[in-house]
Amino acid sequence: MSKVLIVNSGSSTFKWKLYGLPDENVISEGMVDRLGQVNSVFEINFNGDKIRKNETILTHETAVKETLQMLLKINAIKSLDEISRVGHRVVAGGTIFKDSVVITPKVVQQISDLSELAPLHNPSQVAGIKAFEKLLPKAIQVAAFDTSFHQTMKPVNYLYSVPYEYYKKYGVRKFGAQGISHRYVSNMAADYLNKPIEDMKIISCHLGSGASIDAISGGKSVDTSMGFTPESGLTMSTRAGDIDPSLVAFLMEKLKIDKVEDMVKILNNDSGLLGLSGLSPDLRDLLAVKDTNERANIAIQIYVNRIVKYIGSYIALLNGIDALIFIAGTGANNPEIRSMIVDSFRYLGIKLDKKTNKESKGINKISAKDSTCDVLVIPTNEELMILKDVIRLTGTTDENDEQVIEKEEVTN
Repeated sequence: MSKVLIVNSGSSTFKWKLYGLPDENVISEGMVDRLGQVNSVFEINFNGDKIRKNETILTHETAVKETLQMLLKINAIKSLDEISRVGHRVVAGGTIFKDSVVITPKVVQQISDLSELAPLHNPSQVAGIKAFEKLLPKAIQVAAFDTSFHQTMKPVNYLYSVPYEYYKKYGVRKFGAQGISHRYVSNMAADYLNKPIEDMKIISCHLGSGASIDAISGGKSVDTSMGFTPESGLTMSTRAGDIDPSLVAFLMEKLKIDKVEDMVKILNNDSGLLGLSGLSPDLRDLLAVKDTNERANIAIQIYVNRIVKYIGSYIALLNGIDALIFIAGTGANNPEIRSMIVDSFRYLGIKLDKKTNKESKGINKISAKDSTCDVLVIPTNEELMILKDVIRLTGTTDENDEQVIEKEEVTN
């Protein structure tokens, strides 16, 4: 049986799922946490059993090698040749990649060249691709881009109000991110509601450590909260989101910071919920003490406030809304935050069923019967979306591998 490995190579994590074809069932999954450190954590799940161990994993190549060796050891695969495809999540595809692609040497170079759009992500993803090139040389690799889904945005939504020549000369524009997730759940919502996605106006709320809102019409992204990089938009766990750019210059002067990258690091790693509360980047920690900790309380209010502003503006942009979707860690698992957000739109007739909202597990409709739009909780599954792209681009068998590669060499 042919198998496909779907991976997410991060700067400090390496996550993966192994699927079997043609059933698309998850055979095994796992991750390496604290990648690049001496106390890395290696985890793997197979047949209901979980293996967890600490070891030193300093590079993506070591992470890939350890994963493949363990898959052999536990008999999840009998040989490396069983893994005929590897699908990669890549954050930034710029304007080059409007769809997922089979990876060629040219594609690897293009992903690397786009690293300035996602300096924390693309270099790690290139490292993962190269590791698989070395360790699984027979496997076809496919890249799925978080930015591709947002390539349907029109200039009125992706251009910034800066001199136009900056866009023409440097490509300065909104790219968005988390598009794989938004694409997956918008299609799932249409299927779940048994409505043609071409007729639907959807607002998707990916609320995790990184967070974004996407306005979707007819299955296409119209606008999204993340911008030139994934750092703008909502207040996130450690990211500031939207701020006045003059504040950067002001703070650099006050804090005696000379390098812009040091200021950007603060806005990425020390801001958001963590910076506001001074306590934690995790909403669950803040919710637990919100009645006694004023900074935790105001952090939660700001978090919800920014989400409400984006949803409200996107309802106006779409001229209405048919479905509001909550996904990712907070969106899919925190009924209190969902309630705070949706209650802000009762004036539009959007209402939750309190009992269903509180008890919701898996994909579910949590809106009240008389709500003017459907409110859904949909656990995202980016890996499955990438798998679908791998199959679409390469098929489910190995017989056309050379033809696929030759075609991609020509088109890319």
